[in-house]
Amino acid sequence: MNALLLVRRTAMGGIAVLLLVAGFWASWGTAQHVMLSGERERGTMRVTRCSSDTCVGPYAPSSSSSASGFRPRDRVEIDRSIAEKKGARIPVAVKPGTSEVVRTGGPGFLHAWLPLGGALLLAAVVVAGGLRLPRTAGALALAGGALLTASFVTLAF
Repeated sequence: MNALLLVRRTAMGGIAVLLLVAGFWASWGTAQHVMLSGERERGTMRVTRCSSDTCVGPYAPSSSSSASGFRPRDRVEIDRSIAEKKGARIPVAVKPGTSEVVRTGGPGFLHAWLPLGGALLLAAVVVAGGLRLPRTAGALALAGGALLTASFVTLAF
């Protein structure tokens, strides 16, 4: 009986860790461009048109980016996860080698970590049900819910 309990706890712990690692990995693809400034191209995008899944518009590099030789672009693309209106100016960072941009600043930071917030919520269910650790699960759920709520609030208003 003890061996079966050990196997169950090990499996559930592994699933919870796998969910958290996958959430971090999914978030890092965007978050690295928001968080690591270094030699990254940063500037402002003006929204001119949005489709169901992306928004497009011209890009102007910031003054420090201009000094590094970065140039304005007629058309860059950002995922439509924001409720921006036509003409809105959004601070962005350009993904190297592409015409795709990601939002920077506080809203961009929170939005980049959305997959981790979802993973925290899923891991909380596994920890509560599979590992029978309600306090730990509550902390995971609280962290995930706070991240999702903060992201929604900063992007919606």
